[in-house]
Amino acid sequence: MNTAKKYFEKQLADEEFKRSFLKEKVKLDIEYQLEELKKDIRSRKPAEELIEKVDSIEQYIASA
Repeated sequence: MNTAKKYFEKQLADEEFKRSFLKEKVKLDIEYQLEELKKDIRSRKPAEELIEKVDSIEQYIASA
């Protein structure tokens, strides 16, 4: 195991770090999904596809 991975795992043992890390990860995941949705809207994808993406984002938020 490399040094960076060992350090990261040590940091994850700290509950405050772990909460902050996971919160930021969720935030970035949602931002990415929203950007993908914007691209699909701009490219005029079918409404059903767009609704599926919105539903997927909603499910992700509910599970976070």
